[in-house]
Amino acid sequence: MGMPAIDSHVALRGRGKELAALERVLTTARSGSSAVLVLRGEAGIGKTALLDYAAGRAVGFRTVGVAGIESEMELPFAGLHQLCAPMLGGLHKLPGPQRDALSVAFGLREGEAPNRFLVGLAVLGLLAGAAEDRPLACLVDDAQWLDDGSLQVLAFVARRLMAESVALIFALREPADDDDRKLAGLPELIVNGLSDPDARALLAAAVRVPLDPLVRDRIVAEAHGNPMVLLALPRALAPAELAGGFWLPGRRTSESCIETAFHQQFRSLPQDSRRLLLTAAAEPTGDVDLLWRATGLQGIPVDAAAPAEAAGLVELGTRVRFRHPLVRSAIYGRTSAPDRRAAHRALAAATDPHLDPDRRAWHRAHAAARPDEGVAVDLERSAGRAQGRGGAAAAVSFLRWAAELTPDPARRVTRALAAAQAAIDVGGADQAHDMLAAAEAGPLDDLQRARLERLRARLVFSQVRGGDAPRLLLDAAHRLAPLDAALARDTLLEAVGAAIFAGRLSEGPGQREVAEAARSGPPPSMPPRMVDVLLDSMAGLIIDGHADGVDAIRRALHVVRLQQRSDATDADRRSLWLAFRVTPEPLAAELWDDDAWHELATGAVGIAREAGALAVLPMALTYQAFCHVHAGEFQTAAALIDEATAISEAAGGVPMMYTSLVLAAWRGQEYQALDLMETTTNEVVSRGEGRALSLADYATAVLYNGLGRYEDALAAATRVCQYEDLGFFGWALVELIEAAARSGRPEAAASALDQLIERTRASGTDWALGTEACSRALLSDDQDAAAADALYQEAIEHLERCRVTVHLARARLLYGEWLRRRSRRQESRAQLRSAHEVFSRIGADGFAERARRELLATGETVRKRTVGATSQLTGQEAQIAQLARDGHTNAEIGAQLFISPRTVEWHLGNVFTKLGVRSRRQLRSVPSPSILGTPTA
Repeated sequence: MGMPAIDSHVALRGRGKELAALERVLTTARSGSSAVLVLRGEAGIGKTALLDYAAGRAVGFRTVGVAGIESEMELPFAGLHQLCAPMLGGLHKLPGPQRDALSVAFGLREGEAPNRFLVGLAVLGLLAGAAEDRPLACLVDDAQWLDDGSLQVLAFVARRLMAESVALIFALREPADDDDRKLAGLPELIVNGLSDPDARALLAAAVRVPLDPLVRDRIVAEAHGNPMVLLALPRALAPAELAGGFWLPGRRTSESCIETAFHQQFRSLPQDSRRLLLTAAAEPTGDVDLLWRATGLQGIPVDAAAPAEAAGLVELGTRVRFRHPLVRSAIYGRTSAPDRRAAHRALAAATDPHLDPDRRAWHRAHAAARPDEGVAVDLERSAGRAQGRGGAAAAVSFLRWAAELTPDPARRVTRALAAAQAAIDVGGADQAHDMLAAAEAGPLDDLQRARLERLRARLVFSQVRGGDAPRLLLDAAHRLAPLDAALARDTLLEAVGAAIFAGRLSEGPGQREVAEAARSGPPPSMPPRMVDVLLDSMAGLIIDGHADGVDAIRRALHVVRLQQRSDATDADRRSLWLAFRVTPEPLAAELWDDDAWHELATGAVGIAREAGALAVLPMALTYQAFCHVHAGEFQTAAALIDEATAISEAAGGVPMMYTSLVLAAWRGQEYQALDLMETTTNEVVSRGEGRALSLADYATAVLYNGLGRYEDALAAATRVCQYEDLGFFGWALVELIEAAARSGRPEAAASALDQLIERTRASGTDWALGTEACSRALLSDDQDAAAADALYQEAIEHLERCRVTVHLARARLLYGEWLRRRSRRQESRAQLRSAHEVFSRIGADGFAERARRELLATGETVRKRTVGATSQLTGQEAQIAQLARDGHTNAEIGAQLFISPRTVEWHLGNVFTKLGVRSRRQLRSVPSPSILGTPTA
């Protein structure tokens, strides 16, 4: 017989905190808002019972659910499809691109690989639509076993639910693997073991025979409050052990105890019933018709199901449903390999090769006892179909199997390298390592050996962005040079990017050595590709210096801009991914070219969004955020940083903190900024990312110059300028000049000015020339006031033609300070007032306070800054307000920001209240700078 049934009230005894949390989630959804909860706990702790409770309490809800199955982790979007299947009647209501993306992902139609973000947005829209008439409860059990694509999309949706009547509850087994990161940051509740009194009560309700007190206490002690262990242990003990106390607790885990009890039940069944259950356990979809076909092929009679159902291990209705996931794992995991292969062989034969070729290939792979080229070919085709549906992680698994089942050693190497490449692209470091090791064990020709080295170097770079990556990439490029010149040059550009990131912490060649290797390496293709132009210009900049290399960099950026504007093919996108290592940052920054930076960053984000490139989009968003920091649009920058961080965490990547550091410095909140810098410094040192150390020092110099602590600013800027890191070395010179001038160190300031002029004159942009004029004015001789005055005015004129609002305001501040010290109070007030207004509006508190002090010194009364309605807009509200003001519909805004139209509507309600408007028409009358927190011209 099965485990004893117990009253639900007793089963949930001691779960008051958990039940209250579930009630809050359901109440929130009933009220018209969304709620998300992640239940975490070990196997058998009661997570499934809590989900059942939530389902029972969701009266008036539409309830859908899915349970992850370990063997189905490799099938793309399988779990998501199961969850969404009851709601697919609303598919036609979605916008065309979203509808198409979800249809391709679910295999409902053929098409190109869908944009992963469009799939997420489509699911968000599907859930929102299903919740329009009544609240929706989505229950996800064993989330750790969902396929990668499904879990990633559901995590994406969970972070964007807000104004929909949706309750989304996950149950996740602890300890979890690295996929657990996808749900990190969501509201969670740890489900702990029961207290001893509650454990005894549950045990007494479950075991209806007298228990020896010693045995009872031992069971309670070994169970550690795990309800299923409390039920399973008594069944694993002989009657004499239960009654007489002749039992010693072992060192079995909770999961092991539970599986042992279930497996004992399984072993007590007739042989045909065991074969039927094994076949059911080997088929993760729960397709009962497929099960009957497969059992028929094995000669298993239909009545074999009766004993299994009577034991309470399985229910065979419209679908196959095991009592608990551990029943499936106990049966499948403890059965011999030959028996498992026989079950998969029958399931493969029973699966239609035309309707479901991938699942058939999957079963054939599990049925294979030895390498089989036919199975390997099927798996390779399945990998292609998985990539076509956007199931990149599934493609990795299919390719890995294809490699393992390939009998020909040379062909096995080719497939292993393809699997490794796919694994690197999706962030599967462990799988990539395994496949590279498998390839290395085979007979490698010279080109394959070189490709293997490149993949290993790229894997290192993807994990640390510095350290030993430059040396590994350079070695791979040298090996590739005589074999594949184009791939060698691609690798050299990657090596240059890695050397820039590694900076002072590089464990191998520095930027110059890599650049020299590029210059002496294979010649470019004819006509030169975009990668060739970029590589040659980077080498020239690093070797020949800024003045001689600027023109080539300018031409290279123009080529990248042209390619971004064109309709990018898949090959173009791969080239652009390589280009993103050095554009728009540091190259556009090195040129002081704000227009190029804006276009390149915006284009990079658009292309990455369209392609659903999770490995690239966070970097592109970070570069775009940096552009907004210089423009004084701090709220927009913060929103982009948050989005980049969320995507990195969802994809299992390492967030880029560069823009966060500079934004914190400009905001002038000392303790928060220094705490962030310290945390970031510790992280980047461990990764060997030396460039970030210089950026942290640059941000520190900005912070202290804003606060008027010039000695501290000088020390930080001096540290930066010891290393000529591309992109912000020139900016650091500006900070050093101001700090040295204010600290009475004219020699240090003059030396820095000479280096700055070399760069700004070569660049020749308004940003560069305005910056140079302001720095020269700072160091002008006190006897030549007219020259200094003219330089300050020249600086302002140049900077007014740029997107660099913070630097324009800073020039006005410096000019105002200079005018006040010459007793030209009336003129100084105008400049200081303008600077103070801008810094206050955008939230640059340190510089705003510095301007306020100067204004007070002129005798002007400066009112305390008050937080107005516009400054209360969050970063996302500011984005939505701007898009709505520009005429975009709620659906269009939601598609761009990856939120539902209803959430857009909810945010707009807050925007209208804060801005004091009642409609989109009135919103259009609000100046764009007011929405973004930036000054008018």
